[in-house]
Amino acid sequence: MSAPNTMLQTVRKGLLMSQDDLARALRAAGDRAGDPNDASKRLVQRWEAGTISVPRPVYARALETVTGLPIDALGFTGLASVERVADDGAGGHDLMPATSGVAAAQAPSPRPDASAARGQYSGVWLSRYEYFSSGRNATHTGAHFVVVLQHGPRLAVRSLPGSSDSPLTMDLELDGAVVTGSWTEQTASEGYYAGARYHGAIQMLVEPTGRRIAGKWVGFGKDFDVNTGPWELVFKDASTSKATLAKYNHRP
Repeated sequence: MSAPNTMLQTVRKGLLMSQDDLARALRAAGDRAGDPNDASKRLVQRWEAGTISVPRPVYARALETVTGLPIDALGFTGLASVERVADDGAGGHDLMPATSGVAAAQAPSPRPDASAARGQYSGVWLSRYEYFSSGRNATHTGAHFVVVLQHGPRLAVRSLPGSSDSPLTMDLELDGAVVTGSWTEQTASEGYYAGARYHGAIQMLVEPTGRRIAGKWVGFGKDFDVNTGPWELVFKDASTSKATLAKYNHRP
């Protein structure tokens, strides 16, 4: 019997999504990227049950976008990278269910170089922004280690869970050296902002080195006034392996 994919289930529950919610989010991510898919609740169930151990690339790309994690950190077996399994164009939900050695030996062979397809900005970055707290009459800094996954001009940014009690997500799009998009932060339930959810817009510029992206955020404050402040992403590591994510899964 195949082993259940408990990692994917844990990530889904951490996003407060049902299996239906995840399927809808995957379809929406595919549509936004011009890479449509037909993800369903049944497909998510088969992944989590371990019945299917290798998702097709169209689903793997959507999974990375929605979860903000590399596909090899989502509990799938026999898959080192989203681009290392060729999409055979034959349709269906996935390339191969979890099977024994003979069938596994017939799986598509790895591509020799997959890293370039992931995008030059993929990796671990330090996210740091400043905001003024009127209630405390002081300027504070929010910092997270985040995973950036690039698919074409789109950047999915998700904070590592151990880097902060306030999970952060950013959905960005590149236009040359200009980065534009949105951010969302769910503040800690026991923190000063008592679990409030904040969100807003952001625009940044990529420095010529490609190792720092800096600009300004805009969003509403605790008293529903509109605030702004500086925000930067500083490159740390191009790898998104499990070992690298574990290395940065702590407070900056």
